[in-house]
Amino acid sequence: MSQIKLLDTVAVVVDIPHLGLTAGEVGAVVEELGRDAFEVEFVDPDGTTYATHTLRASQLMALHTRGEALKLRAGAA
Repeated sequence: MSQIKLLDTVAVVVDIPHLGLTAGEVGAVVEELGRDAFEVEFVDPDGTTYATHTLRASQLMALHTRGEALKLRAGAA
């Protein structure tokens, strides 16, 4: 099951040449299309969208932990 959710910041983890995406590109999930499919929007530094693609969870990684590590450490203290 995917841990990626709507509005998550994600990074592409593999090159996807036919979409013009390379590993490391950062985008935002703007729609959940199923358990394993997401519409991801990519924007330039000025905030202008340059691409929107449907990607699978296996092609992405979330770029935050929602503070889970901090919550675990606080509970151990």
